[in-house]
Amino acid sequence: MTVLNNRRSRKELREKLALEPFRRATYSFYRYGRVENPSAWRDDLYRRWERLGILGRVYVAKEGINAQLSVPEQHLKTFLSDLQSDAFLAGLRLNRALEDDGKSFFALHIKERPALVADGLEPESIDFSRVGPRLDAESFHRAMETPGTVILDMRNAYESEIGRFENALRLHAHTFSEALPEALQVLENQRQSGPLGQVLLYCTGGIRCEKASAFLRGQGIEDVAQLDGGIIQYVRDVRARGMDNRFRGRNFVFDARMTERISQEVLAVCSQCGDAWDEPGNCAYDPCHRLFLQCPNCREKWDGCCQEACRISLNG
Repeated sequence: MTVLNNRRSRKELREKLALEPFRRATYSFYRYGRVENPSAWRDDLYRRWERLGILGRVYVAKEGINAQLSVPEQHLKTFLSDLQSDAFLAGLRLNRALEDDGKSFFALHIKERPALVADGLEPESIDFSRVGPRLDAESFHRAMETPGTVILDMRNAYESEIGRFENALRLHAHTFSEALPEALQVLENQRQSGPLGQVLLYCTGGIRCEKASAFLRGQGIEDVAQLDGGIIQYVRDVRARGMDNRFRGRNFVFDARMTERISQEVLAVCSQCGDAWDEPGNCAYDPCHRLFLQCPNCREKWDGCCQEACRISLNG
């Protein structure tokens, strides 16, 4: 019987990846739509992509697919043909990573989930026919300059802390399920203080804004648009067209790279000393593993730990 999951240790996977004599490229994509049998589709995708040496993290659900993949460059054409041969995946757009050495994933993980992005809502409660219009970089810039426009960052607080659009409102949420009601409350507060202009949503690659725009419109905030393809596509577009980049700092990504540098401004500070620093990492004490900002000096002083209790536990 074919094993449809990775069984190797992380150490083995890292060593194998380091020895590969070819290049890889990191891509992400998503699509909402009705999937009748996500479990069977999950197994089919695993068989197809594992044969091509593809690594990555993929979630499938009755509402669609959300994928981040590391594709061997010699198999890219075959992979693209594979996508086109799948009725659900044909014609979707791939987002290529901005800073990419191909070492973004170490194994292929495809998991069935109740929702592509955990939203805390009842299944089937989002009406995707009400998704907000998608704006390209140029249209997004024009909308940003319109008086009364509200720019809302739909990402988690630890993402927007290290990078964001100029004049964007940030959320305090640490999960998407927290972000949706907080976004609604932020906009209601804005509306109480005066007329609410167009609401512009943005996120990393677009998947959260797709659902958030439909949610907000379903709650009576109708003039909601979203940045097409998220920050990743935006940066590609402004660089290709020679446009002014209005995203500052780093873009948080959910793979081994963790961030991509978008502009040279450092917006965040080390959580321990307060010096300017915007490269996140995890606490060296594995039972904690907290994600936080720690500059090199504090990393040495605290042995990579987020607090004294972790440092003591780490050193026995």
